[in-house]
Amino acid sequence: MSYLATRLFGFLVTPSNLVATICLLGLLLTLVRWRKAGARISAAGIALLLVCGFSPLGNWLLLPLSERFPAWHDDGRAPDGIVVLGGAISPDLTAERGTAELNASAERMTAAAELARRFPNAKIVLSGGNANVFHPLSTEAEVGRVLLENLGVAADRIVREDRSRNTYENAIFTRDVVKPKPGERWLLVTSAYHMPRAIGVFRAANFPVEAYPIDWRTSGWKEAGRPFLKLSAGLARLDTAAREWVGLIGYRLAGRTDEWFPAP
Repeated sequence: MSYLATRLFGFLVTPSNLVATICLLGLLLTLVRWRKAGARISAAGIALLLVCGFSPLGNWLLLPLSERFPAWHDDGRAPDGIVVLGGAISPDLTAERGTAELNASAERMTAAAELARRFPNAKIVLSGGNANVFHPLSTEAEVGRVLLENLGVAADRIVREDRSRNTYENAIFTRDVVKPKPGERWLLVTSAYHMPRAIGVFRAANFPVEAYPIDWRTSGWKEAGRPFLKLSAGLARLDTAAREWVGLIGYRLAGRTDEWFPAP
């Protein structure tokens, strides 16, 4: 039940959902005797929609997250293993279409394939179950395994962790599967905006990893004040950033991380 409650809470605090709820509430009130209050609430909802969609608010919230950890630089010492977090694959669409269906975080999988080529002795750990409550078909780890094998990665190099449904479970279950040894070097591949929370839970799980951020979403701080020309683009950026900030705060309050805003 706690997992379902978390998913429901995440839905409710998503900015675009909140704005839509406000607009809907205002509309419903105009249909009954509270027309004046409904009109005011509707106007407030529309104003929020325009601010959230066209202003650079989404960039202001996302950039501190995505710029927290710099790009990884090869110092000549090859990693022993590479952990790739789920979030790039749509398991239900993949099952329906019979081919790997990637989403906006597809770079997680392309980076996995590229790192497998660069470091031929490193283990590739795919961490991801299926967080879809209504369609628990296949898992991200299994779909990712097939995809990487089709791209030429040897099957004996790929390790699957297919139970996790969130970042906390990624860290705990992956640690239990690979049992990292002292002195080993592990890279953690995930979206740049997600890296602070991911690093925080891996540290709390006593699994030392180095950040390998990808899927940056922005070109850097020069975008901070840039407004959006498409309402949907601004809302999507804001939703992504807000969800991650809520996750950071929630994980800290729940004791899943030891830091409010993990840094390198």
